[in-house]
Order: sequence, then C-alpha cells, then structure tokens
Amino acid sequence: MIYAIKVEVADPMSKAFVFARQKTMYGGKHIAAGDTVFIFASENEGGAGLIAKGLVTSVKAAPPNPTLDRQTPRVSVAIARSALARRQLGRANLRPF
Repeated sequence: MIYAIKVEVADPMSKAFVFARQKTMYGGKHIAAGDTVFIFASENEGGAGLIAKGLVTSVKAAPPNPTLDRQTPRVSVAIARSALARRQLGRANLRPF
C-alpha cells in the first residue's frame, strides 16, 4: 500500500525518520512494515511540502487516550528514505493547477 504522512521534519535530508504518535489519514491506521510512504514536511510548521519517499520499517499503534470520547487513531512509525523529492511540491507550487 501507499500512504502519505504530513509531519514536522527536523532534518529533511535524513536517511531515516521516526515519527511518534502521528495522526493517521486515509486509512493510515492500517499501515504496516514494507508499505511505501510519501513524507510531506508540514507547511504549517515551516516545511516545504513533499520532501521524500520511504519504506516503512516498523510501526506501532498508539493506545487511545481513555479520557477522550472520540479521537483520531495514532501510530508511531519508522521510515527508511528511498528517494528525495526532485523539486518542491507544496501548496504554493500546486496553486496554479
């Protein structure tokens, strides 16, 4: 499967990424080792949009918060980078389309 993750990325050039307790989107709670992930550096946090593609090396579901009635599923995921983005692909780059 192929997934996308939008997160704050400290080092976009890193060969591996570890993201703890991330919200899932579009069926992301089913992510598993071996899946492909497109990594978007959150533009809300100063990132540039699409930065890399990677392969999930490990994933662990985060337990739900018992004090909340309803919450988005969260996962902790480790990703090995397989490719860097060839060009910037953020909101400003997509706006003309």
